[in-house]
Amino acid sequence: MEAEVLISKFQNLPQNAKKELLDFLDFLTSRYKKAESYQKKGFSFDWEGGLKDVKENSVELQHKANRWRNT
Repeated sequence: MEAEVLISKFQNLPQNAKKELLDFLDFLTSRYKKAESYQKKGFSFDWEGGLKDVKENSVELQHKANRWRNT
């Protein structure tokens, strides 16, 4: 029953709205596939150590970012 209602409403949309809806469905599909993959394999920490060459600590970096914003 739900599929019939969706098809009927989809068919009554203007062409540009159909395109927008299809794009949104693609977005939702990819989002939920990502969520499922996280649940299956857990989170990845492959980013760990990516900033090991940075000499400043996090507080110093925050201060530097604030100075950049205010200039």
